[in-house]
Amino acid sequence: MTQFSRRPVLGLLAGLALAPRAALAQTPLRIEINEGVIEPVPYAIPDFVAENGAGGQYAAPLAQVIANDLTGTGLLRDIPASAHVGRVSSFDSPVQFADWRAINARALITGAVRVNGRQMTVKFRLFDVVSGQQLGDGLQLDGSTDTWRRMAHRVADQVYMRLTGESGYFDSRVVFIAESGPRDNRRKQVAIMDQDGDGTQFLTDGTALAFAPRFSPTGDRILFTSYETGFPRIYLMDVASRRRQVIGDQPGTMTFAPRFSPDGGSVVYSLSIDGRTDLFLLNLASGQRWQLTQTQSIDTAPCFSPDGQQVVFESDRSGTSQIYVMGLQGGGATRVSQGQGRYSTPVWSPRGDLVAFTKQHNGRFHIGVMRLDGSAERILTASFLDEGPTWSPNGRVIMFTRQDQGADPVLMSVDITGRNLRRVPTPGPASDPSWSPLLP
Repeated sequence: MTQFSRRPVLGLLAGLALAPRAALAQTPLRIEINEGVIEPVPYAIPDFVAENGAGGQYAAPLAQVIANDLTGTGLLRDIPASAHVGRVSSFDSPVQFADWRAINARALITGAVRVNGRQMTVKFRLFDVVSGQQLGDGLQLDGSTDTWRRMAHRVADQVYMRLTGESGYFDSRVVFIAESGPRDNRRKQVAIMDQDGDGTQFLTDGTALAFAPRFSPTGDRILFTSYETGFPRIYLMDVASRRRQVIGDQPGTMTFAPRFSPDGGSVVYSLSIDGRTDLFLLNLASGQRWQLTQTQSIDTAPCFSPDGQQVVFESDRSGTSQIYVMGLQGGGATRVSQGQGRYSTPVWSPRGDLVAFTKQHNGRFHIGVMRLDGSAERILTASFLDEGPTWSPNGRVIMFTRQDQGADPVLMSVDITGRNLRRVPTPGPASDPSWSPLLP
């Protein structure tokens, strides 16, 4: 019987554990998320079988995208094709498990592709090599040849889910600021790409400074701040049509740091007037606005809780930048951060259990996570400048901006354990990432 771990990541515990090697022959493949950290699980993914001539050009690329996704998690390790003893020539043929055991593969992914005109069909199966069992049912995806990479990401999501019991995050996108030009005259454009760095498109032309783009809960709209009028203003853009509009505008004010509510119907943001910066809530349908904070401090970088009932934000009301949380129904704000240093850019995990943040301490910048009561703080990174975390859709990975001294900014990602620090490929310097939900 196939077994999957459904154990959630609790607090800051995360890692990878397998049954002891002596018990592998008796234990179906199972990756559990817990405190253990070992070597990545080896797996094999041969080129997909081309079931007709037109499918041949996609057979190898499909397998490669899936392998890149899975290996990029740090939980699995792809065994290169040059080491394969077995061959898969037919999707329906019985698997010769001895061939894959010979190269110490724990898992095997097989697939097939057929193309008729612009229509594509992709099939895959996942096997536990040691026990000789298929893990879950086979899956068939139908789409157009234009979406072949998305189909590969969806297969990778399924494999990840069947091995870990958690949802995947590969069929998603990232919106960010693409930077170009000399550092004293930077061009900053809002851009969008797949989570693996492929398919970058520019959403603004770069004639005006733009920063801090943020996805809607459905991934079809974004918010960002632009200096198009000479002062910071919040824009709402439809990603498909590129149509945009100013929201939350008020004469004599500056508006910035917007984020959507979990239902996409409201936006929380900062409004600055007469030397004060407070948080406001805007209903997008009615245009009605509510003031959430009213202090002499700077309140900014708000982010909703997953249930939409609270907002976490940064404020200097204690004398230095710290993280606070407050309910939308009124009442005061409670300080969350309790450690030494300055805390900023808090972002609530999609799971609801953690907040990611930027921390400045002892001349270094860090990305970290903590619980909502400020406990179990864990620092994940450290560099000259790390800032602006954003969560993967499943709450397992954090992407952020890193800028080393004298260098251009780049995007990085790290697991919430602090392992698997990786650079995210972009066409050039990049900053301010925001991760989309899984695509529909």
